[in-house]
Amino acid sequence: MEIIAKGAEAIIFNKESDLVIKRRIEKGYRIKQIDDKLRKLRTRQEARLLEKAATVANVPKVISVDEKTKEVTIEFLHGQKLSETLNDLEKEKQEEICKKIGEQIAKLHDKDIIHGDLTTSNMILKDDKVFFIDFGLGFHSKREEDKAVDLHLIKQALEAKHFQNSEMLFFKLLEGYQTSENADPILHQLVKVEARGRYKH
Repeated sequence: MEIIAKGAEAIIFNKESDLVIKRRIEKGYRIKQIDDKLRKLRTRQEARLLEKAATVANVPKVISVDEKTKEVTIEFLHGQKLSETLNDLEKEKQEEICKKIGEQIAKLHDKDIIHGDLTTSNMILKDDKVFFIDFGLGFHSKREEDKAVDLHLIKQALEAKHFQNSEMLFFKLLEGYQTSENADPILHQLVKVEARGRYKH
């Protein structure tokens, strides 16, 4: 199997042309029994999040879960990372995509799914649809704070990777997010999250 990505938490293998395996890495600094338990729990949690997210948003399909080897086998999306593609598109197309992203985040949040690492590097553009990948830091939460932090993360990602038009792109994303039944209190909380960030700097 070919390694196609390696992060702090997992290695991604291309098993076949249409499948990838995500294997959680052992942490030598943790007691083995605790490490095994944590990796098993996070493997199970990520698979469940993906399966729940699939009912409302574009995410890769979960094919199988092996808690013994700490592996999740998922559908391989033959598309392009949005982080590498967005800047090359026409301005109107960028804005249209960001509005769609906002609509999908709203659907996830209405199901109390927090992605935990919302960046354009964790989004795939395929057949004019945006798919969210890598729910490894994701979790369930009803808290407005957690949902606001999710939005703050994507705002920072747009400012870092797509700074030429980031303000308008985030505006369009929030326009899409307004489809959430709980948008107003979450956006109010986002203002507080951003204020804390400015205070720290």
